[in-house]
Amino acid sequence: MSEAKYDVLGIGNAIVDVIARTEDDFLVAESLVKGSMALIDEARAETLYGRMGPAIEASGGSAANTLAGLGSLGGRAAFIGKVKADPLGEVFGHDIRAIGVDFPTAAATDGAATARCFVLVTPDGERTMSTFLGAAQALGPDDIDAATVEAASVTYLEGYLWDPPAAKEAFRKAAEIAHAAGRQVALSLSDSFCVDRYRPEFLELIRGGTVDLLFANDSELKSLYETGDIEAALQAVAADAKLAAVTLGAEGCVVLAGGERVAVPAAPVDGAIVDKTGAGDLFAAGFLFGHVRGLGLKRSAELGALAAAEVISHVGARPLVELRQLASDRGLI
Repeated sequence: MSEAKYDVLGIGNAIVDVIARTEDDFLVAESLVKGSMALIDEARAETLYGRMGPAIEASGGSAANTLAGLGSLGGRAAFIGKVKADPLGEVFGHDIRAIGVDFPTAAATDGAATARCFVLVTPDGERTMSTFLGAAQALGPDDIDAATVEAASVTYLEGYLWDPPAAKEAFRKAAEIAHAAGRQVALSLSDSFCVDRYRPEFLELIRGGTVDLLFANDSELKSLYETGDIEAALQAVAADAKLAAVTLGAEGCVVLAGGERVAVPAAPVDGAIVDKTGAGDLFAAGFLFGHVRGLGLKRSAELGALAAAEVISHVGARPLVELRQLASDRGLI
């Protein structure tokens, strides 16, 4: 097996995040359920954008956020995701390349506009998301570049993109290429509602060996195993998955692999929790960075916890400081 050019190849929704602070009254007025993620159409996207307050626009999407964190730690990454050749598509492409992530996917010249996610952050740091998936859903098998997959130590798949049938085919194609090249495949469950829709398929991916490394939070894992008992869910995933990293909010995380169980506390947040957007994405970034370098389960989880703590200390789903320096200061790398 040749040396990998990339630590991680991420495949997911190419989305531009539109982030604005708001009050709870605005959520009520717009019939938005606080803390939820709802899918919206293009017309609703235009209406909501017109009613929001001042916003920050930056390329986002779960897998892309993870790659941004990986790059901040000094990792090498590539991303496959679909945008349209429009102004927001240019924003996404510029932003992700600017942080050193290779982005080889060709932009669509017709069809739906580039995806965008409106992230409304209330004073308590909770985020309420309304997402127009647009061009991101046009990702298909033809967008999977075999050479890019073969060049990555880990191909990281975003569960959010499991809805479109063509994207599922793209995922499966990428996983087959990765395994044929002796590489690993990781999956993020992304959202408990996503798990509710595709539980049998996600379980098949885990139990059948398509997925080598599973990322989930406590809600997603309980949904996966249809239980309200997190301990029962942890025992179940320990039996099913080769390696699982499960975040537990303020309780930290648990990593399970081959009968081994490692618990790591949450890292302290510098100041108040401002915005929880991207916490899981950045945990995955830190964990993957350590995992690819063979740093062990505990150190990888500690890196994940550190990255998650940094991103929830400010508005936005990507780090504002160099995570590599932060990790070095804490003696983690």
